Amino acid sequence: MSMPESGREADSSIRSRVVLSTADIDRALTRIAHELLEANKGPEDLVLLGIPRRGYPLAQRLARKIATADPSVDPAAITGQLDVTMFRDDLQHHPTRSPMPTQLPATGIDNKVVVLVDDVLYSGRTIRAALDAIVDLGRPRSVRLAVLVDRGHRELPIRADHVGKNLPTSTQEKVRVRLGGIDSGEDQVVIEDLP
Repeated sequence: MSMPESGREADSSIRSRVVLSTADIDRALTRIAHELLEANKGPEDLVLLGIPRRGYPLAQRLARKIATADPSVDPAAITGQLDVTMFRDDLQHHPTRSPMPTQLPATGIDNKVVVLVDDVLYSGRTIRAALDAIVDLGRPRSVRLAVLVDRGHRELPIRADHVGKNLPTSTQEKVRVRLGGIDSGEDQVVIEDLP
């Protein structure tokens, strides 16, 4: 996951470069939406669960793009939010993390194809927590993973099924996803080189 914007002061020693623009993000989401429809042979039994904070609006955008490709789909009916806070293994390092509500579609997740949606795949620990959280909520037929950015450096054997952009990075770099509506400014993905 990307770091939240709050609490970060402007630091002139941080160099950053935009690696995905608004148009790039839109194209990546359109491609992922079509991949999801093709992999699932249509929207039937598809549920998109976004991981807060930026995964949820990405899931909503994907659902709208799926509905554009298949007008029989109600985007709200296939979209939910999955909070993984209490399932994380790093709570001792981030004790002030505030839980967000988990919201499932009315049809639930039993026997559905659940697609976890997140902004950045890094160590894999957030996705491991999401898999643990799903076990408490039901029994999907299968679970897939869609991410906007895969930056590598996995610590667990987790791989995304649908990736907007693979960005090989150094562990000394931060990948920041900025989405309009959550962050100020326009949609973009930025790599920051820390001092």
